[in-house]
Amino acid sequence: MRNGQEVHRRGVFRSLAGGVSAVAMLSLLDSESGVSRGAVRAEDESGRPGGPVHEPSATSVIHLFMNGGPSQMDLLDPKPELVRRHGQEHFDRIAGEVEFPEAAGALLGSPFRFARYGQCGMWVSELLPELSRHVDELSLLRGLYTTNLTHEPALYKYHSGSEFTGRPSLGAWITWGLGSENQNLPGYVVLEDPQGLPVNGVDNWTSGFLPASFQGTRFRATGAPVLNVSPDFVEPASVTAVERQLIRRLDRLHQQNRAGQSRLESRIEAWELAARMQTSATDALDLSQETAATLELYGIGREPTDAYGRRCLIARRLVERGVRFVQLFINSQIWDNHSSIGTALPAACARTDRPIAGLLTDLKQRGLLDQTLLVWGGEMGRLPISQLAADRNPGSSGRDHNKNAMVAWLAGGGVRGGVVHGSTDELGFAAVEGRVGVPDLHATLLHVLGLGADDLYVSRAGLKERLTGVLEPTVIREILVRS
Repeated sequence: MRNGQEVHRRGVFRSLAGGVSAVAMLSLLDSESGVSRGAVRAEDESGRPGGPVHEPSATSVIHLFMNGGPSQMDLLDPKPELVRRHGQEHFDRIAGEVEFPEAAGALLGSPFRFARYGQCGMWVSELLPELSRHVDELSLLRGLYTTNLTHEPALYKYHSGSEFTGRPSLGAWITWGLGSENQNLPGYVVLEDPQGLPVNGVDNWTSGFLPASFQGTRFRATGAPVLNVSPDFVEPASVTAVERQLIRRLDRLHQQNRAGQSRLESRIEAWELAARMQTSATDALDLSQETAATLELYGIGREPTDAYGRRCLIARRLVERGVRFVQLFINSQIWDNHSSIGTALPAACARTDRPIAGLLTDLKQRGLLDQTLLVWGGEMGRLPISQLAADRNPGSSGRDHNKNAMVAWLAGGGVRGGVVHGSTDELGFAAVEGRVGVPDLHATLLHVLGLGADDLYVSRAGLKERLTGVLEPTVIREILVRS
């Protein structure tokens, strides 16, 4: 106690670190303990290669997650037959696949025009004019499907491979297996929307049963990038260095007698990373270093693209610095267009189309696209029938959830451009050719990064827990440069 106040251990070390006593103590600990970073780690029966097991085509991933489920037949999978049969009754044929049957209407043809773009002639909606200029760089998946038509389990499935909570996310698995190329920044960064968390909140980037240090680290696009990471006061660099070394030695001594405590190790590693991030994170998010032309490319400084454009540009700055997995979320469910699809879907595209196209252009002109894999998509698709508003006004209709067909695209490292893989039926209701599930998409991402589905696992209760589950996934080799 000091003047009636409790003095904490770290406070004592801070006061000692600037003096000779701290240096002497540090020297003593260094000579007696023999403890170094990473010297104590619990042994397990897990598969963690610690690097690629085959030649990777990409070294990092930018995951552009479109919360809510973008409508495939209104964006990237045109259906002329659906337009021709607009207004016909169809509910009875798909009643078991409708989440809100009381609001189900007739077939709804897309109100948006499509045209072919690029040398590949890919069909793209008028709602994505900027992306349409990049179709020769995209691998479009039209045969993708999932297993649940409700947001919460579908989100768990997309992010962790399982419909249930408590499992590691895709980014956690990847950084656990490959690590980060920048020791001063997290390997897995989440750029969340300042307007709020997505459905399932932080569970979307949890580390599950993996060490907590592999969960996604949330960065803010404006203001302090990470809350509570900046020091309360600035002290001389030499003092700070001594202080951190002293705390590190004492933490490792404390850990040495507690082998197998993964949470303790994760917490120690988190503190050490936070200390290193005090300058690195601020630099990575400092957009004042960018030119006016680059800011304009992403739509920064204008509405409605400013907020998402900032996150896309930060994503580029992070992978440029060796961050392994960057994930972008957008607030609420802007793609969950149950009503007013004629205005809600154009608004969602207006917020994201220019920033995403700007990211593709920027990565390519900097020579980063060859080593960075971009992934775009949501947790589900939409139905070909309308979902009427409460007042039964057809002008306010939208589309209900659909687990049988959804759309996604990949671009960049290791992926062939100008490719369309798979197809849906004539109404866009279900994938019928080139069908691939979410585990297949995950296996393809792992393959591009130099890993196989079996290379990452944790043995729990006699079961080999993997990102892709117990069934054998299929790598989508048709879209890869090197199969």
